Amino acid sequence: MRSSPLRLRTARALFGALLTALTTLAALLAGSAPAQADTLICEQYGSTVIQGRYVVQNNRWGTSATQCVTATDTGFRLTQADGSVPTNGAPKSYPSIFNGCHYTNCSPGTNLPAQISSISSAPSSISYGYVSNAVYNASYDIWLDPTPRTDGVNRTEIMIWFNRVGSIQPIGSRVATATVGGRSWEVWTGSNGSNDVISFVAPSAISSWSFDVMDFVDQAVARGLAQNNWYLTSVQAGFEPWQNGAGLAVNSFSSAVNLGGGGGPGDPGDPAASCQVAYDTNVWQGGFTANVTVKNTGTTAVDNWKLGFTLPSGQRVTSAWNATLSGSTGAVTATPVAHNARLAAGASQTFGFQGTYSGTFAEPSAFTLNGATCSVA
Repeated sequence: MRSSPLRLRTARALFGALLTALTTLAALLAGSAPAQADTLICEQYGSTVIQGRYVVQNNRWGTSATQCVTATDTGFRLTQADGSVPTNGAPKSYPSIFNGCHYTNCSPGTNLPAQISSISSAPSSISYGYVSNAVYNASYDIWLDPTPRTDGVNRTEIMIWFNRVGSIQPIGSRVATATVGGRSWEVWTGSNGSNDVISFVAPSAISSWSFDVMDFVDQAVARGLAQNNWYLTSVQAGFEPWQNGAGLAVNSFSSAVNLGGGGGPGDPGDPAASCQVAYDTNVWQGGFTANVTVKNTGTTAVDNWKLGFTLPSGQRVTSAWNATLSGSTGAVTATPVAHNARLAAGASQTFGFQGTYSGTFAEPSAFTLNGATCSVA
């Protein structure tokens, strides 16, 4: 007996709904919701939010040619980049991802702007994808201003050139070489007519790196291009293309700003907030769990503690317990839940999380408790 077309369509619809429900359930059981759909942005200054905490922006300002970016759940890729501009002038655009505020567009939950003197650390992680048939730089931008402004151009721009392809150079002239974050850089300084610019240019391409943004901020202060009472307003990573650029990608990005200084015992940066961390893992092919114990080795209690660390490249958090983790890749900050918010002197608190990894598994190399570096047990 043959089934009617209506029955077949109904059966297929029910089967499809069942598959969708099973896929969603499997993702939840694995500790993560299904990844968000990619978002195409072609508007000149169009933007979208990813991970609930970073803004991806198209930011096409130097050309009328079409440019489109596709925001992913971890970064973005430049999917269309028509036209070209002379290499002795400004680039076409700055498609990018940021933490902080850019022309009144502030990323959700950001604690920027923040006064430089109040920041104990600003860990960040970036992974780039490059192409060869274009002229561009891969530029990580750090913006500083004497006031906590959120509405436009800032006084000093710090640029970190992770890569440059073609006959382009930073604003101004080369003035020195410096070692920052354990790497050697060419240092360039100049002005673009609106603000001062200090650029750190890598001698060869860097595909990925985890570092502290404050190492570069300190360089700007030491060279008289900023002051400690100024404000860090945004942290951005992207590309400046002059010719073509389709295929360029920020594969992943993370940024955290840990505040401290000037307060009572247990505040970030206070010597009393000394600590020790034990990081115990159970690893299998493609996955792992980590049980983290943080001990207050100081003499004063630490309330509402924050433990900062950077996951090695290829690792991603899927679920956590006894703490809330901000950031799923790169720089991660663990904050307590209600029952373990106080870390008494000599006491410990424990939390854990599950994750995935690719390549060779490794453990984080450093931890900070409210900005103070911890020893590792």
